[in-house]
Amino acid sequence: MSSAPVARRIAGAPISWGVCEVPGWGHQLAPDLVLRQMREAGLVATEFGPDGFLPDAPADKAATLASYGLRAVGQFVPVVLHEPGHDPLPGVEAAIAGLLAADARTVVVAAATGADGYDDRPALDAAGWSALLANLDRIARFAADAGLVAALHPHVGTMIESGEETRRVLDGSGIGLCLDTGHLLVGGADPVAVAARWPGRVAHVHLKDVRLDLADRVRAGTTTYTAAVAEGMYVPLGTGDVDIAAIVGLLEAEGYTGWYVLEQDTVLRSAPGAEGSTGPAADVRASVAHLLSLTGESEPAKGPAGAV
Repeated sequence: MSSAPVARRIAGAPISWGVCEVPGWGHQLAPDLVLRQMREAGLVATEFGPDGFLPDAPADKAATLASYGLRAVGQFVPVVLHEPGHDPLPGVEAAIAGLLAADARTVVVAAATGADGYDDRPALDAAGWSALLANLDRIARFAADAGLVAALHPHVGTMIESGEETRRVLDGSGIGLCLDTGHLLVGGADPVAVAARWPGRVAHVHLKDVRLDLADRVRAGTTTYTAAVAEGMYVPLGTGDVDIAAIVGLLEAEGYTGWYVLEQDTVLRSAPGAEGSTGPAADVRASVAHLLSLTGESEPAKGPAGAV
């Protein structure tokens, strides 16, 4: 089955504009500016962003995005999965209500530590692994019953960040994978190898490019994740050390028909220029142009967002 052109499958995420759930992350831009600049950059859809960025009511979330000509594609949902006796389903259920109202189809789950931020995490013991894997399967079934796909997002500073931890999740549960090219590399994995080994498990893609020098410092413990992001660890596609061309080429050849969500985590110290000639909007436009250059499509999507 053929898929829509890649230009119709490029989505954004508010984190590329510095909008983040972590307290004290940086200057937080208003939704109007972020959503307007997304559409101006040629994006046709977006993830919801953190709680509070869009209206709380599910129908209002959908209406807000539609007013900017954007579809919803999913939501990043960090939930504690590893604590025996703790039920993560209520948090996922609340997210799914909003996704269904906006006709989105992917719930992106991260194995939260239970603490704020992504600069430290505890080690998982056998009981923690057992609880985590069982909860992932419960979430996958719950999402499927609601008509959605659940995907586990390996993420620095969560309980699943490395290539080995990702392998253990994919071998030990049936949940899909959110292939985040940046977090996998920062966590010590080869994102090309992960995509090549499990193409059929890739349910959602977060495309990031990364400066390896800063990623190495995060892994070595000489800087924190947050400090590295603030220093510019994430860069526009094609300007860092992730082989974006290999990943996109592999996924397209394997029949991937889903979204490419452009995520360039950013910490803003102040508001950028309102017209977006510099700062996050310019970086996103550069990433869109690079991605389309890999697929031979010269122009971003025009007009109202359509179905994939």
